Amino acid sequence: MEFALLPTVNAALVAADALIVPMTSEGLSTTGQTLDAISIGALSATIKAANFEAKLGQTLAVYHLANISTPLVLIVGAGSPTEFNGRALQKMTASAYKALNTKTQHAYSFLTELMVSDRKTTEAISDIVRATLEASYRFDSFKSKKTSDTGLTHLTLVVGENFANSVGQAAVAWGESVALGLNYARDLGNLPPNICHPSYLAEQAHVLAKNHRKLSVNVLGEKDMEKLGMGAFLAVSKGSEQEGKLIVMEYNGGKKGDKPVVLVGKGVTFDTGGISIKPAAAMDEMKYDMCGAASVLGVIKALIAAKLPINVVGVIAAAENMPSGKATRPGDIVTTMSGQTVEILNTDAEGRLVLCDALTYIARYEPAVVIDIATLTGACVVALGKVVSGLFSPNDELANALTEAGQRSNDRAWRMPVWQDYQELLDSPFADMGNISNGGPYGGAITAACFLERFTKNYTWAHLDIAGTAWNSGTQKGATGRPVALLMHYLSSRVAS
Repeated sequence: MEFALLPTVNAALVAADALIVPMTSEGLSTTGQTLDAISIGALSATIKAANFEAKLGQTLAVYHLANISTPLVLIVGAGSPTEFNGRALQKMTASAYKALNTKTQHAYSFLTELMVSDRKTTEAISDIVRATLEASYRFDSFKSKKTSDTGLTHLTLVVGENFANSVGQAAVAWGESVALGLNYARDLGNLPPNICHPSYLAEQAHVLAKNHRKLSVNVLGEKDMEKLGMGAFLAVSKGSEQEGKLIVMEYNGGKKGDKPVVLVGKGVTFDTGGISIKPAAAMDEMKYDMCGAASVLGVIKALIAAKLPINVVGVIAAAENMPSGKATRPGDIVTTMSGQTVEILNTDAEGRLVLCDALTYIARYEPAVVIDIATLTGACVVALGKVVSGLFSPNDELANALTEAGQRSNDRAWRMPVWQDYQELLDSPFADMGNISNGGPYGGAITAACFLERFTKNYTWAHLDIAGTAWNSGTQKGATGRPVALLMHYLSSRVAS
């Protein structure tokens, strides 16, 4: 899709297929009022006849208004103007895209006429671009008949005199970059597990690095991990015929010698639960257990597109968790790369096992900060639902920065405790720790984060539990691409500071 910026335009004379016009609960925007006057009240009469209330995301298609050149005026509800923020802007943008018909190839958008309470105009431009591209996403690679869609290929944003320039174009480019990475992460999360296995993720890393001199890739196989003593990782991967991989991507966009931000993604490409096997119902959705890895790959793709001047190391702990004669048993004790021992009480608590060795491995990069991203616990879904990701960090500065990035990107996270009070729940009589809590089901997301914290003492660390936010279940099931937007905004804020 192509985006263009215009400072101003005579809306009645636009040679396009559609005009996208906002309306709040208090009435039409400036352009809407102009169109109503030119159509001699026909627009407002149609709105009244349709009993259109301008609720957030509500749309009304008005065709062939008198004295208006464009055949379609699409009115999009913004709700109350006093409550209109970045989240509302993205929602109404997505609604507008979905309401356009298949004959609409070129539309003019006037959504930036509204005052967004928590956004600069440049951020609003980026939000509109990103939300449009997110709404246009389709995953129909495995369908014999492709999904019908709107025909929109060009969107012109009317943004005023101050932003139809290089500043506005930079905002468009940023929105495009974030959406590119986010939709790429969705593609990976939606792929079937017979295709998207650990070796496939390694191949995708190499594809990203091809022709991009700022990105280098190194992949460790199981023999490499054996030499490093990654007993926890191998305890998970050895049950599968698919070899586990530790995929390391180094994006050198910043100054040489600058300490990198390290992103570590859980990449369990299918999770049966292992010997502690899961119920059959909805087990097909366990292909999404690699969405942490997908988000790391998505961020790397977005960084390349945005050319962000920062050093980032992306690490993916990729494995399948399968039951077999070689699989780990409950009661087994393994030695991690750090030398700490773990009694495996439940083989379905495998994400923390692959992650703990990855978190030990990345200390060699002397990171500025480390953020791991994982679909780690069902307990986090119980606690926070699918609205916000769980954020765990003992470091206030990092936690606050990630929270702010979530707010700015509409990819929100909520901070949870990783207090020492919870650590005793991991005590084991036979090893340094168990891989699940000895206190039953309570505080499962917290004790999982506390487990990971034991391997992060040498650097500043945060953990994002995206079990609830990375995937939509039900008839609309599919990967969301979260938290690519949050992470990109966090990285951008580091560059700006």
